[in-house]
Amino acid sequence: MARHDMCLFLTVVLLRTCYCKNLSCSFNGVVQDVKNVPGPDIRPVLDWRTPTTVSIDMALYTIVNLDTALQTMTTYIWFEMAWQNEFISWDPANYCGIEKILIPGTRFWLPDLYIYELTDSENSVPVIPFYTVTNKGTIINAKPIRIVSSCNLDIFKFPFDQQICSLTFGSYVHSVNEMIMSAKSNSSVVNMNSQSIFVSKGDWNLVNVNVENGNFTGVHQVFSSVKHQITIKRAPIVYIISLIVPACFLVILDIFSMFIELGAGERLGFKITVVLGFSVLLLILNNMLPNSDNPPVLGIFCCVCMAVMVISTIGSIFTSYMLMLSETHPNVPRWIKIWIMRRLARILLFNMKDQEKNKLAANEEGKGSDTSMEIMDQDSQGETIVPMEVKLLKRLLEEVLKIHKELILSKEQDNVKSDWHFAAVVVDRLVLIIYLIIVIIMFAVVIKVWST
Repeated sequence: MARHDMCLFLTVVLLRTCYCKNLSCSFNGVVQDVKNVPGPDIRPVLDWRTPTTVSIDMALYTIVNLDTALQTMTTYIWFEMAWQNEFISWDPANYCGIEKILIPGTRFWLPDLYIYELTDSENSVPVIPFYTVTNKGTIINAKPIRIVSSCNLDIFKFPFDQQICSLTFGSYVHSVNEMIMSAKSNSSVVNMNSQSIFVSKGDWNLVNVNVENGNFTGVHQVFSSVKHQITIKRAPIVYIISLIVPACFLVILDIFSMFIELGAGERLGFKITVVLGFSVLLLILNNMLPNSDNPPVLGIFCCVCMAVMVISTIGSIFTSYMLMLSETHPNVPRWIKIWIMRRLARILLFNMKDQEKNKLAANEEGKGSDTSMEIMDQDSQGETIVPMEVKLLKRLLEEVLKIHKELILSKEQDNVKSDWHFAAVVVDRLVLIIYLIIVIIMFAVVIKVWST
């Protein structure tokens, strides 16, 4: 019995030694087996009616640039693609437990992956030619990709806007009957992975990544695709400091410039300086915004404020011209008296009593001087012989009446100047009220748009 057990033990040892000699613990053996499979020209399925399923997975690493003028987005992603090659398989037990190898992708079939939003090919993408091949025939391609893609921007709420840009991965040659693209991970997993590795450069912050499986309809065929919708939000602090705050300061300065003395040259020069500074801000804003039929509300606000500034400057020029007319034109036109000095002044709540009292006092003084001159004329006609003292008194009275008449004429001229000045003040207040109403409405609209 002991002799039989010894023979059995020797037999097992000899068989195990022979078996171990037949094992290949080198990757070369596996690679040689992989070389025998069909090449890159043949889709790796045993039945041609079976579509090849390609799983897509990605994680957004950073947004390199979002060109608002060209409406293109440059992203850097970590990409992974996997599919099944039905011609590749081996038993790991025959190769000392080797379950996967790395080989170049020129030896087997590769899916024709295409990004539908691609606008420019980047030569700076690192080339990683090796693919992971498992013993069950699964081929995995994992690499970083730099992508320049198109993105339709909605800049109405600039700079408090959110943008949704898409990256759609699909086939360009194989239809949905030959190759099916499917997402390896759902939206929550992709968003969590992207949030964990995302590196912000200060301009944009990642909000969400949504994944959808779908189909893309071509000219004659339908292609399977996986769409990743990337939602990003702009960091507005730079634009608040460089655009919004200076624009508000210039508008406030232009409003307070309306309280500078009417007719002073400093007001007009100050307002022109403010308009020039605001035009520089408009040029800066124009360089930041894309060519779009839907302008941002900030651009509309700046254009309206610029227009109101120009209108207020024209109003200051018009009031200065009215004050100049007070020196050359002794009479105020009738339409100015009716429409500006009466009706518009009442609408703008001007005090009309003082103006009417001054005119009545001037008229009464004019009438008194006229009656005294009439009395002097009657006395001179009625008496033929008067004493020398009376003549002297009459001559003195005539001189006093002439001086009085000149004073009345100068006062009437002053009244005319005051009429022109009053009309200019009414127009100036009208411009100021219109300015304030438009600016307040625009501020309210902009704040409402940005807050919703």
